[in-house]
Amino acid sequence: MTEADKIFERFPSFIREYIYSHSWENLRTVQIEAAKVIFDTDHNLLLTSSTASGKTEAVFFPILTEIYGESCNGISVLYIAPLKSLINDQFSRIEELIEESGIAVTHWHGDVAQSKKKKLLSDPKGILQITPESLEAMLINRSNDIPRLFSGLKFIVLDEIHTLTGTDRGNQILCQIIRIERLIGASPRRIGLSATVGCPEAAAKWLGSGSQRITDVPILPAEKIKWRLGMEHFFIQNRNFDQTRNVADMPEENVRAMSDAGYEYIYGCVKNVKSLVFSNSREETEYVCATLRQIAAKKNENDIFLIHHGNLSAALREEAELKMKDEESHAVTCATATMELGIDIGRLERVVHVAFPNSVSGFLQRLGRSGRRGQPPEMIAVFREDEPLPNAPLPNIIPWDMIRAIAIVQLYVEERFVEPPYSKKEPMSLLFHQTLSILAASGALKVKELAEVVLSLPAFAHVAKEKYKTLLVSMLNNDFLEMTDEGEIIVGIKGETLLNSFKFYAVFNDSEDYTVRCESEEIGTITTPPPIGDRFALAGRVWEVIELDTARRLVFVKSVEGKMEISWPGEYGAIHTRILERMQKVLAEDIDYPYLTPNARQRLSIARRVAKNSGMTEKNVVHLGGYTWCIFPWLGTRSFRAFRKMLSSVALEHGISGIDYEGCYYISFRMERGTIEELISDMCRRFDRDNFSSEELVNGKELPIFEKYDRYVPAELLRSAYSNDRIDADEAIKRIKEMNGKHID
Repeated sequence: MTEADKIFERFPSFIREYIYSHSWENLRTVQIEAAKVIFDTDHNLLLTSSTASGKTEAVFFPILTEIYGESCNGISVLYIAPLKSLINDQFSRIEELIEESGIAVTHWHGDVAQSKKKKLLSDPKGILQITPESLEAMLINRSNDIPRLFSGLKFIVLDEIHTLTGTDRGNQILCQIIRIERLIGASPRRIGLSATVGCPEAAAKWLGSGSQRITDVPILPAEKIKWRLGMEHFFIQNRNFDQTRNVADMPEENVRAMSDAGYEYIYGCVKNVKSLVFSNSREETEYVCATLRQIAAKKNENDIFLIHHGNLSAALREEAELKMKDEESHAVTCATATMELGIDIGRLERVVHVAFPNSVSGFLQRLGRSGRRGQPPEMIAVFREDEPLPNAPLPNIIPWDMIRAIAIVQLYVEERFVEPPYSKKEPMSLLFHQTLSILAASGALKVKELAEVVLSLPAFAHVAKEKYKTLLVSMLNNDFLEMTDEGEIIVGIKGETLLNSFKFYAVFNDSEDYTVRCESEEIGTITTPPPIGDRFALAGRVWEVIELDTARRLVFVKSVEGKMEISWPGEYGAIHTRILERMQKVLAEDIDYPYLTPNARQRLSIARRVAKNSGMTEKNVVHLGGYTWCIFPWLGTRSFRAFRKMLSSVALEHGISGIDYEGCYYISFRMERGTIEELISDMCRRFDRDNFSSEELVNGKELPIFEKYDRYVPAELLRSAYSNDRIDADEAIKRIKEMNGKHID
């Protein structure tokens, strides 16, 4: 009997019948390896395998086997997922799986009827599928019920953990797990699922934080890459459909319908093809969907376009999901990351990118949405840009978005590189949140008790006691907390106000936007204000933050030249240094990538010629003429931010002005004193020393607000967190040393 046969025989009859009914001829490797860990050890499990590889069944087959037939003593399995739509999808799949088992499954989030929740509360059993926000509400409002609800808890399943590691939301879940374990006096096994984990060892360490169990990561056979991938490029001003034919030669009806060559091309790609069209923001998704509908109307063709993002009603999101699951449908859904995760939408034929992801992980996750039911994944990326003017500066001639996309694809093809998870050391917003949450659940605690309870949570392992004391004093002084006559701390008036809103349960930013003003003119709103000196795009222009008024939720800005991608300000879309380094290689090498179409190939050829002639692929600093210089550090978001601050800190001494940058691609500036060699040597001397601290790079007047509750955290703690978590000075210093040791211009 084979290993697979032995495992199959251990499954109860209802699982074996499920396998037969779905015509599965054998168990997959991922299912065998997961079953071995769950059946034969008491370890945690991190299961990482490609989208549609059967991860859900791989863990639930043995989990259900373990709990089948046992007497109910509360909820046995807690399944936590980051999206309501993912929970709804998995609820349907698991409900079908356990139909004949007698095991109950309940899904719980803001869109689920109260009657179903009350049923679980009165008779807790089986499987509970829940969002982090609903679990937070349960811990606060039903703290006394937690032992009764979870006394029999055996497994905690975290889905799509690549979206959680290193984020406040992911760390919130770890806090919740530890709090539940303390209340029930037991440590359930943890199981993490993901299709794209860059460093499994680091992700396993994160998953097992605070657990006394070993976390196993089964090594699965490397999967052969088989994609259908294409990248196309358009200049926005050129209205020719394919930019190779004359408009006069095109049929008249096509000319009339045409609004933009790139969008017309996208329309042609998805016509009669069941597709997802991804954008990187809600604004852009709305715009793309409206544009495609407009083209359909002009062509007198059916409107088959749906939309899916987090700000839509549950009904509209579910309508899009159901239509995409229809095997006969040729619906096209314009979506943000809400459709990026593992919702089963059946046989999706194609994925189209209007904006390419900033990470290898995001690229793989979206690619995996198509090609199900045995077909290879199919993706088309469309890049649109303004055609550079003949006298445009060097940096503006490079199609950075397309070069980044090529680098991302090549990194995975050549090295199977995926970004490793990043862990924050000082998550101050979450620290504020969990302090209120724990006090709301417990009622009152002595200061020492509160500090022990909070700081012993894995998410706060690197937070110094003195810094927590500073936070507590601030929360007391500002009425978020209150000290009783007995010397205990309780929730204060302002804390109660926060807790009384359902929005408190989420640690990510809600829709209470900041208003952006330039002098007396109102520009619009943004969700998260960048720190002073940082820039963002709004209303078709680029703005630099000059002042923040957090009390009145105002951001004061000045207009600056240049352009930026549409994105949420803050840490969304952070790019890894390996991607920037591979971008430099893309511009330097002569490889003809097979997935580039003629337009894209020609655009790359021009960019490579410009890069070679300027010397930017061999030197980090290029002279643009006169007093103007341009640095190409080839550093990721955090280290680029450090490099930029280092340059700014020596600007006065070297007569530097007009510092300009885009993303983390380049920095241009004017320098009227000294030489570039002297500048780099000075930077190397100032920052390459043993006693250098990244906190030296943070201006004492900065108020770096990124996360939801940062505005309630003392400024000195925010600056400390900023320097520790959002600046990579070590990598920047390493690059400066490399630049100091070679010919610059």
